[in-house]
Amino acid sequence: MRTIHTDTIIEAVKNLCIEANCSLPNDVYCAIEKSIGTEKSQIGKGILEKIKENADIAKEQNMPICQDTGMAIFFVKIGQDVHIEGEYLYDAINEGVRRGYKEGYMRNSIVRDPLDRVNTGDNTPAVIHTEIVAGDKLEIIFAPKGFGSENMSATCMLKPSQGEAGVIDFVLDTVKKAGANPCPPIFVGVGIGGSMEKAAILSKYALTRDVEYENPNPYYRKMEEFLKDEINKLGIGPQGFGGSNTCLRVFIETFPTHIAGLPVAVNICCHVLRHKKIVI
Repeated sequence: MRTIHTDTIIEAVKNLCIEANCSLPNDVYCAIEKSIGTEKSQIGKGILEKIKENADIAKEQNMPICQDTGMAIFFVKIGQDVHIEGEYLYDAINEGVRRGYKEGYMRNSIVRDPLDRVNTGDNTPAVIHTEIVAGDKLEIIFAPKGFGSENMSATCMLKPSQGEAGVIDFVLDTVKKAGANPCPPIFVGVGIGGSMEKAAILSKYALTRDVEYENPNPYYRKMEEFLKDEINKLGIGPQGFGGSNTCLRVFIETFPTHIAGLPVAVNICCHVLRHKKIVI
């Protein structure tokens, strides 16, 4: 049994909040840089160059890449041989968010209730997904999610008979409806299987993958490439001004499901695909 004090977790989360919001992951930055060379539209190319310049300025000056510093989303894997000492884990994570957003001078975007709309003033509470795994380590993935793209995401309960074609149609239809709203070029996470809520979580977790990540299942790897090509044929382009780079990557995550269902979720993220991981 290994003990981890929540003071360590608070400090780690605070740093994750600042770093993820101010510095794009290298894989995402490289994908944007690569898209400049493949963009056929001159307007689109100019927009992509500005996106890259914006990321450079944010990193150099340690300031948020986007004004929407997102809802704090966490995926936490807890080793079953870990003992957490001090505060309650969720309280520690929220305290880290509170400190990170304050010290990083980041916008507080969370309201205490969906209908009374009163701001909590510190960007808490975070949305925390936990999983018990083997080992004696604690893995924390932080993925701040802006709602310009979150609002364009969708979940659907397809009939099993709709199969692959139904999944593809739903993904493409969701992206078409989104249009320029999620600030393309976009990254698309797709969750297939499980239950309604499992598919949604899978689609969001998919967006924490490295851009160069290769799906171990060749069937879904092929589907990812097909969907990316079809999305780019829509011609929405950078920021919706037209072009050949509407989507930079599609990620698919799956889970076994019920014989009577085919849950599918699409989580769209703008070009600012922020995520950062730490292992304690």
